[in-house]
Amino acid sequence: MKDLTPFEQSIGVHFANKDLLLQAFVHRSYINENPKTGFSHNERLEFLGDAVLELVVTSFLYKKYPTKNEGELTAYRAALVNSHTIADVARKLNMNEHLMLSRGESKDLGKARHYILANTFEAVIGAIYLDRGYDAASDFIAKNLLPLTEQIVAEKLWQDPKSLIQEKAQEHMGITPVYKVLSQSGPDHDKQFSIGVYVGKELLGSAKGKSKQEAEQEAAKAALVAKKWS
Repeated sequence: MKDLTPFEQSIGVHFANKDLLLQAFVHRSYINENPKTGFSHNERLEFLGDAVLELVVTSFLYKKYPTKNEGELTAYRAALVNSHTIADVARKLNMNEHLMLSRGESKDLGKARHYILANTFEAVIGAIYLDRGYDAASDFIAKNLLPLTEQIVAEKLWQDPKSLIQEKAQEHMGITPVYKVLSQSGPDHDKQFSIGVYVGKELLGSAKGKSKQEAEQEAAKAALVAKKWS
């Protein structure tokens, strides 16, 4: 059995039921490859942790920003609990080191690992909630995620990249950006689009995605980084 004592020590939460914490790190692919281990995968814990995370973040934002309307609070919450944010927090907590994955998943360090880490972060919250209670889960979230709030609000990271690049391009250059398909490849059921975002003739950024919408969002992110507007 994997020893997760170092992880418990690092997050300051000590489990009465060690199996709960272990389960939080077990990906479905590991079970498929090792069906006789007796372990369960982490998807039920993830489901529970997602609900706890949303309640804690919602309550925090409601109290912190008493004059903000529901639309703004919803945008702040979405930025805090999206997969990019929580996967980054999971990495900082070294959750990557404790994942139990199939051999195939272990080799994939791209977008799939990103989502696995985000789901694991939620599963750990679910495990803490079941083992130590709501207050302990809330404290874990408050310590590791909520400090990002002020940066997200101050830097307008709660805006989606396309909205933000439009605002910044108009502010700095006086022109609305446009998106152009640079190339596309693959069969109809598995298309890959490469899209660039332009201001006039200047290419600000480009990216690939499995849909035009995904590629446009990624291109907008690349443009924000390139122009140092993020």
